[in-house]
Amino acid sequence: MLCDHHMTIQNILHVSLCPHKALVVSLASYCIFCSRACLIGVVKKQCLLYLCGCSESLRNDLSMCLSVCLLLYVFSSSGEDSSGERGSLHTWKGYSCSVTPERVLLSRPVLQAALGTRHGVLLVEGGQVYSFGEFPWKQSQVSEVGPLKPVLESALSGQRVVAVAAGSFHSGAVTEDGGVHMWGENSFGQCGLSSLTVVPNPTPVAVLDPDTSPPHTIRVLELACGEQHSLALSAQHEVWAWGSGCQLGLVTTIFPIWKPQKVEHLAGRHVLQVACGAFHSLALVRCLPPQEARRPLPDKCGQCNQLLYTMTDKEDHVIISDSHYCPLGVELLADGEARLEPGRSPPLRLQSSPSEPLSSHTSASAPGLQPSITDHTDYERRRTVAQNGEVLTTTDSDISAAGTDSDRTVGGVGGAGSQSSPYPDDQAVKEYLKKLSDTSLVEETAKTTIAGASFQPPADSLDLLTSDLLPGVMPVTTSSALNSLVSSCASAVAERVVSTCEALSLKKRINCYYPGVGGVAGAPGGVPGGFPVGPAEERVRLEESMQGKKSCSTGDIREEEAEGLSRRLSLPGLLSQVSPRLLRRASRPRVQAVPLTPVGGLPEAGELLPSLQTEVWSWGRGEEGQLGHGDNLPRLQPLCIKCLSSKEVVLVAAGAHHSLALTTQSQVFSWGSNSSGQLGHMACPTTIPRLAKLSEGIRVWDVGAGAQHTLLLADGDCYQPILYYSGQQVREAAQDAPQDQTEGYSYTQQPVLLPFCMNLGYVSGVFAGGQSCVALADRNVTGFIASLHELAAAERKFYCKLSSVKNHILRPLLDLGENYCSRYSSAGQRPWVRESLGTALGPASTVLLQSLARCYSRLCHLTGQHSASLTANLRRRRDVKSLVMLEHASIFLDTYNEYCCSVGNFLVMGGFQALAKPSLEFFGKCPELLQRLAESSEENIPLSDLLVALFYLPMRHLHEYGRLLLKLGTCFEVNSVDYQKLQDGCSKFEALALHLKRRRKEAEYTYHFWKSFPGKMTVSGLDSLRKPPRRLICESSNKALTLQNSGRFSVNWFILFNDALVHAQFSTHHVFPLATLWVEPIPEENTDLYGLKVISPEETFTLLACSSMEKAKWLRSINQAVDQAMSGAGQSGSGAGQRAEPPISRTACYTFYKDSRLKEATYEGRWLAGKPNGRGTVKWLDGRIYTGTFKNGLEDGFGDYVMPSKTLNLNDHYQGHWKEGKMHGIGTYKYATGELYEGSFQDNMRHGHGMLRSGTLNSSSPSVFIGQWVHDKKTGYGVFDDITRGEKYMGMWQDDQRQGTGIIVTQFGLYYEGAFNNNKMQGTGVLLSEDNTTYEGEFSEDWTLNGKGVLTMANGDYFEGTFTGEWGSGLKVTGSFFKPNLYDSDGDKARAVKLGRLAVRPEEKWRAVFEECWMRLGCEAPGQGENQRAWENIAVALTTSRRQHRDCPEMNLSQSHNRTLESLEFNPQQHVGPVTMEKYDRIRHYLIKACDTPLHPLGRLMETLVAVYRMTYVGVGANRRLLLQAVNEIMSYLARIFQLVRFLFPDLPEEGGVIPEPSSDPQDKKDSNCADTQLESPKPGRVVSSSSLLLPVLLPLLYPPLFTLYALEKEREDDVYWECVLRLNKQPDMALLAFLGVQHKFWPVSVPVLGERTEVVSSTKDACFASATETLQQISTTFTPSDKLQVIQLTFEEITKEVVSSLEDSFLWSMDDLFPVFLYVVLRARIRNLGSEVSLIEDLMDPCVQHGEHGIMFTTLKACYYQIQHEKTT
Repeated sequence: MLCDHHMTIQNILHVSLCPHKALVVSLASYCIFCSRACLIGVVKKQCLLYLCGCSESLRNDLSMCLSVCLLLYVFSSSGEDSSGERGSLHTWKGYSCSVTPERVLLSRPVLQAALGTRHGVLLVEGGQVYSFGEFPWKQSQVSEVGPLKPVLESALSGQRVVAVAAGSFHSGAVTEDGGVHMWGENSFGQCGLSSLTVVPNPTPVAVLDPDTSPPHTIRVLELACGEQHSLALSAQHEVWAWGSGCQLGLVTTIFPIWKPQKVEHLAGRHVLQVACGAFHSLALVRCLPPQEARRPLPDKCGQCNQLLYTMTDKEDHVIISDSHYCPLGVELLADGEARLEPGRSPPLRLQSSPSEPLSSHTSASAPGLQPSITDHTDYERRRTVAQNGEVLTTTDSDISAAGTDSDRTVGGVGGAGSQSSPYPDDQAVKEYLKKLSDTSLVEETAKTTIAGASFQPPADSLDLLTSDLLPGVMPVTTSSALNSLVSSCASAVAERVVSTCEALSLKKRINCYYPGVGGVAGAPGGVPGGFPVGPAEERVRLEESMQGKKSCSTGDIREEEAEGLSRRLSLPGLLSQVSPRLLRRASRPRVQAVPLTPVGGLPEAGELLPSLQTEVWSWGRGEEGQLGHGDNLPRLQPLCIKCLSSKEVVLVAAGAHHSLALTTQSQVFSWGSNSSGQLGHMACPTTIPRLAKLSEGIRVWDVGAGAQHTLLLADGDCYQPILYYSGQQVREAAQDAPQDQTEGYSYTQQPVLLPFCMNLGYVSGVFAGGQSCVALADRNVTGFIASLHELAAAERKFYCKLSSVKNHILRPLLDLGENYCSRYSSAGQRPWVRESLGTALGPASTVLLQSLARCYSRLCHLTGQHSASLTANLRRRRDVKSLVMLEHASIFLDTYNEYCCSVGNFLVMGGFQALAKPSLEFFGKCPELLQRLAESSEENIPLSDLLVALFYLPMRHLHEYGRLLLKLGTCFEVNSVDYQKLQDGCSKFEALALHLKRRRKEAEYTYHFWKSFPGKMTVSGLDSLRKPPRRLICESSNKALTLQNSGRFSVNWFILFNDALVHAQFSTHHVFPLATLWVEPIPEENTDLYGLKVISPEETFTLLACSSMEKAKWLRSINQAVDQAMSGAGQSGSGAGQRAEPPISRTACYTFYKDSRLKEATYEGRWLAGKPNGRGTVKWLDGRIYTGTFKNGLEDGFGDYVMPSKTLNLNDHYQGHWKEGKMHGIGTYKYATGELYEGSFQDNMRHGHGMLRSGTLNSSSPSVFIGQWVHDKKTGYGVFDDITRGEKYMGMWQDDQRQGTGIIVTQFGLYYEGAFNNNKMQGTGVLLSEDNTTYEGEFSEDWTLNGKGVLTMANGDYFEGTFTGEWGSGLKVTGSFFKPNLYDSDGDKARAVKLGRLAVRPEEKWRAVFEECWMRLGCEAPGQGENQRAWENIAVALTTSRRQHRDCPEMNLSQSHNRTLESLEFNPQQHVGPVTMEKYDRIRHYLIKACDTPLHPLGRLMETLVAVYRMTYVGVGANRRLLLQAVNEIMSYLARIFQLVRFLFPDLPEEGGVIPEPSSDPQDKKDSNCADTQLESPKPGRVVSSSSLLLPVLLPLLYPPLFTLYALEKEREDDVYWECVLRLNKQPDMALLAFLGVQHKFWPVSVPVLGERTEVVSSTKDACFASATETLQQISTTFTPSDKLQVIQLTFEEITKEVVSSLEDSFLWSMDDLFPVFLYVVLRARIRNLGSEVSLIEDLMDPCVQHGEHGIMFTTLKACYYQIQHEKTT
């Protein structure tokens, strides 16, 4: 088994060590004392438990062996101890060797204990609560001798309690749901229950937030109880209080407070813990985040409106004071006098000596107080006295020196009852103290005389402060008194000024006048026995001013860190108040300060680890100094103890009248009452926190505070915890005496070791209260508990070591960074200037040192947080699951990696060598401190090597992590989850340790390389390659590697670093980055050369090795270095699992230096075999940037290109496709001039179809061109919209000029079509004006007639001859005038101008658009290509587009759209053969989806055609004379698209071909006709036509501009028609039917109205044939002619249905009968543009239906339209 103390493998072997050094070994299961069998029974089923059962008296006779007799025979390894050996409770009183702890027997392990004055509360596993001791509040209590047996609090049954607390005479418990239960004494409301003086049993107390409606219940985390009050910490980390007294922190004078109230002064802060003394309270608060801490604090007090800070600018220095004290901080009575605690004496006088103790040999109230003596030099170092006799501030040295040799304060001992103390003879101590006192008194008196202060101490100097001088009286501070606070204010506060405003070098100025901290030249020293002598009123005034000060003037406010800017305290408006003289001095350069405490901790740690940035706040009564603010005044509200703000406090505890704070560095600060030595030191004053005196190496990690004693749990030499006691000794005979009867009790002067602590086992927590002490301990059954304690102890020890290095080595070295550091030599008193650190290191190494300091600080901070986390784990759970280093190991690994990198960088750059000289000046020639901290035993070791060893020391701790985790893992089953976690954690830390060890060797190897570099070879500029992160791998100085085909006398030196391969020659060198280096071995079959082919982006060369082994070595080294450079293994991880060779495709960054096209450009992206390949970014020095895809080193694919324009200071921006390094394909180019081109490119030029927008609508010359481009010029058909001139040209272009036939329309209605030459109207043309005046003839310029022609007037008259002049400005005519005969109609027809003859033919328009579509299908010319290749191109285009959209989040496609694209990749015509109706339907549905998807070639074509059509016929192009062009253009679209469709589906019949019906079944034929969009087909089958197949897809997109042209063309006819419709619709139905000649038998007798038949009367209107009318109105909502014809057919069917229902007999329509009825329906339908609808149907109707039923119905509608225009009404 594992022995408790030595952890050695034993076979049922027990080793005991007694105080007499006797070794007792037990090999059997019987007691070693009484030889009596002590088998108790079987626990669980895996182990037998043997416990010593011999009597306590027998053990005492044998000096009580330090190890309990516990033997365990383990059958099965398990990580869980038996429940009986976890959480055992031991209690005792006092500290002498005769004290024996008593174990309180309970059935379950104890999790937490809390002690009151005479009772205690225990929380056991399972959430049950037990009470023990005296319970005067219980209604029935059994009187027993000695402590009572624990009693279960049955009132809490059913509740799972998670925390307990005990006050002096009351108790509290917190349940799992955050509820609070209180019981005990309630006279002052401390139980929170009104109308009850005692609460016998636990009773719920509601903690409600009154600010919410209804009041919200506050969830509580923990409780703390005092004598008359209680505090609760909520889940929101706010403090709630109830009870009585100023210790509540509530601004009120009405007590008791029955209901819990929030302590508003702490609202908004994150409170971590609360603690209660008898009449004071403590809170541990997380520091504010930096952004909140840096908020300027108010200049004035928010309550009394007085200035918080004052400043006096003297001749050459500044006096700053923050001595403001708000009277609201004192608890005042109604009459304004301060109130003292009931039952307590007035406060003691202010200590007249800084080292005077507050304790005596007997009791705190004894009349004789003997001062202890302080060494004179230490005294001067810590306190000074100003010239007017005021006592100055206590500095940080009071705290930091405590516990070390520099603090030589010795307290008085002796008195009655103290002879039982196991310490030196009291008489010898007295004599030694007297000797020291006499010596110090002589020296101090001499100093006082020299200073001219001839004061005589009065007889009543010891009783200076009496009850007549109350602490609540507000002090009066005159201006002279303020100016006299030179040292206390200026020296203390100014150091905070230095840290807050680092830019001002005030520290030098202040140190010049106040060297050290608080020392003033010529100031009188204080006399140990009292203050300097003077008039009584002067002394009273002095002490009043001292009591009126806040903690910042009498406490420790010195800031040690350069990050003081983020501290709580700032000085508002300070920069504006500093004298200009000091501002001028502030311009002196300084080395940048490095914060050695990470502000806010590690960001990645988050809430995983405890915060070390904490503050301690206190409030309540302070007559014993227990508040720690440097005075004895009470505080009504919480106030921060500033001197503890940087101490990393993690735990606070409060005794009756003293307070404790435990730091992460295992130090204990104590303050308050020291009447029994409970503070652990005898230094004075005790009103500020001071360190308890403990031996070196004792690390405290838990504290408990009782009434007059302190209990400390610490690490000793071994990892089993030890106990220390400080305070009053309790005699066994007097243990039951009242607490206040303490005369004759002895006490400790510093913490003493409790000898029985090793018997208790592994103590996990200590508690104190009243006179009692309690320890919770565990037995180490399987070694698990011991391993946990060892892990935590090792971490605490490691953190203390890191802190020592930071405080004693790193911070002093950084302090040397100031440019000037003056000192006075002890001999000659002559100043000398030390060489600055920046000069010694150089700028680069100085930055690296600062980086090293930051990384060290992060590592130190993380270790401190982890130490606190492990300590908290010991106090609470003691399990593996809560170990942060397992669950979040990456935080530790990354921090260690970062730190190791910073140390290696500093080493490589020779930083430690350069640091040796300044360090030698600081540490001296015998750096014992460095050797001790670096754990080096070598002699005469160089200082630089010592520094390297010191800063690499933290790496050793990784092995300790691995060892301890492995040790923990042995406590579990191999197949358990915890074992696997521990093994994984161990592997990670061990692997990192090995990796960092290798990195250290690499850094040292690199350093030695650079150190010996000048002796190897002189290469110009090669020393510039020395960079901090660069490490040497190998080099060829031994000529192991040469360059092939090099000259005979050439010298080639190859150096392989971790990031580059360097080729050095005589005077030059070249660097090849490893990330862009490819190495291939050259086969050795054909040659005897051992070659390596090296490929870089711009060079390829061959290296020759001297042997195959050397070749393999270099190949392996380069490949591993490349792999690590790519994966970043050099920065993190262990580098395990490396590939044999790096991938040929990789991501890297490279700057070109040779390539003419890419010279000095930087490429970052994917590479393939030395060439950019894949996605990447190129940035040129002139500002050009390309981001996109590459192929074989060239831009290829989709990319984004930005090119700056120097003249316009703007950028050209291209976004589109590239091919072989040039713009090629579809793209968008935004010019710096404001122009925008969207279209096709080829070889970096606009080529193909595209649209160019020039300017904007409000610019000088906005225009839009859309059409064909050839080699960056407009060539071919295009449309040019000149927005400025209001003209639109539609025609042919050549080299950016209008050339050929074309059309121009203007916004004034002019229309020209004809020939153009050299961008002018030149040749034959036709010109029409808005009033139909027409000229047809020769033109020479724009709108200039020149030559023969015919001018026809609107009335038919015309001129024929020669014309000259500009249209609209007057014409010169030479020729004949003709006035046609009125009846000469044939001649009019012959002279009518036919438009379109001189325009571009429809099939010639937009040829580039269709050619691009054919090219996308893989055809060089229309119809010339392979069908299979076309479908492959479609699939590739769709797949590529889908990938681009997937990679671009803002272009992401929906799931349905993705499915549509996938379906379009396959040919719906799977089998070759005749097209059936089923195949035809599949093809039709495919075309509908394809044309609706812009990613499909057909969809792209459709989108472009719609854009050009709208561009042509919208705006100025909406001219009625363009209607014929617009219709013919649509028909051309249909023909050319149908050609594409037939190419994709070759089996589809030609235009007019017939597809046979699948069957002759009438029902099938009927269904087919209903579902088909083509409504009329020959009966043998379906006729295939472009209009029936494509018009339903195309026409809805083109309908708005097309119908607008129809409306303009038919405007006059539609106006006549509409006027007649409005006139005729005024008639009732019967009158209109009669007027139109409808036969009576067709008149409806009754019509349906709201579902009921209503008889038609003479006044009925708009009721007859209403359904048919509504059906016909739908013709305006349809687009295609087939849909409109379908509406007409349905209208006829509705008419027939209504007529049949009225006749009740079948009949056949005749046209004579049908036409009047249909005419009535047309009139009632009121279709506004019926003429336009009729014309559209007529022009675009499928020819195959013109002579069928639909044709007849359409003819009827057309006849009705003309009939209505000519209808006459009377």
